Amino acid sequence: MTLALRPSQPDDLTAITEIYAHHVRHGTGTFEIDPPSLEDMRNRHADVLHKGLPYLVAEEAGQILGFAYCNWFKPRPAYRFSAEDSIYIAPSAHRRGLGRALLQELAVQAQAAGIRKLIAVIGDSANAGSIGVHRAVGFTEVGVLKACGWKFNRWLDIVLMEKTLGPGDKLPPDERACTRRYHRLPVAPRRHEEQNPEHLAGPGGRTAGSAPLLSVRPR
Repeated sequence: MTLALRPSQPDDLTAITEIYAHHVRHGTGTFEIDPPSLEDMRNRHADVLHKGLPYLVAEEAGQILGFAYCNWFKPRPAYRFSAEDSIYIAPSAHRRGLGRALLQELAVQAQAAGIRKLIAVIGDSANAGSIGVHRAVGFTEVGVLKACGWKFNRWLDIVLMEKTLGPGDKLPPDERACTRRYHRLPVAPRRHEEQNPEHLAGPGGRTAGSAPLLSVRPR
């Protein structure tokens, strides 16, 4: 059975909301305490796409198994060429390499959208799975902020990691790429075989824009 990575669509948001709610309730990768509503997730999804940034899903046999997106690291516009990534996998789909595959494709699409720096803000310094996935995709550790979150009756660190995209700071940014809508970006289909599995800790018809970016054959 083939798994496809593709741009998310509004019809995916119910599954995305359910996956994220699981991580809010049971994981330390996110510091949210109460799961956001479907309407909240619709607004967040729209914000990402409005900025011309990628929001991807992993789909197999019509089921959404994970999602990944990036958004400005901070809301002020000078941050518009630096984006923070977010990746969440359904509990039934762990240890299949989906996190790594999603993150790799997210980096490709973020660079195409004009992003020069991807930043990971990983909840819980014990989150070895997420740290390992980011490291495998070329992120390097910047530092640890100690005991800055309180969840599940304990203090939690956050781990900061970064990955330079394209020419990084060697050239000025491309303002035209940054303002381009994500659904207008050219998407070249690619195939991808699953690689090293990760251990993420913690916690009908399609439009043309939903064509798979690449396909993954599960082992």
